[in-house]
Amino acid sequence: MCRDNQTFAARTTKYSDSLMISVCDAGLVGKTLHHGEIVLSLSEDYFQEEVIGVNKAADLLKKCSIANLVGEKIVALAISMGLAKEVSVKRICGIPFLMIFKFYHS
Repeated sequence: MCRDNQTFAARTTKYSDSLMISVCDAGLVGKTLHHGEIVLSLSEDYFQEEVIGVNKAADLLKKCSIANLVGEKIVALAISMGLAKEVSVKRICGIPFLMIFKFYHS
């Protein structure tokens, strides 16, 4: 599954008390995925705010309220952490895409 030498491209956005993360497997940066009318651009400008390893990716997944994930490795990490199920994963051009929204009760 996920090894420590894996890298991911990540962007974090904070608003109010929430943290949104967008993370993709580093090898996907610069690609554009097309499926019908759906176009997903994995631009360096957007996704590669920083390059992170698996430990930082896991930490961000734990802390975030919203996660946009693209790629086999980052999606597998989220599933292995119990944050989503395989049935929730969509594929665009064969590449896994997963959105996670965490709802908190006060």
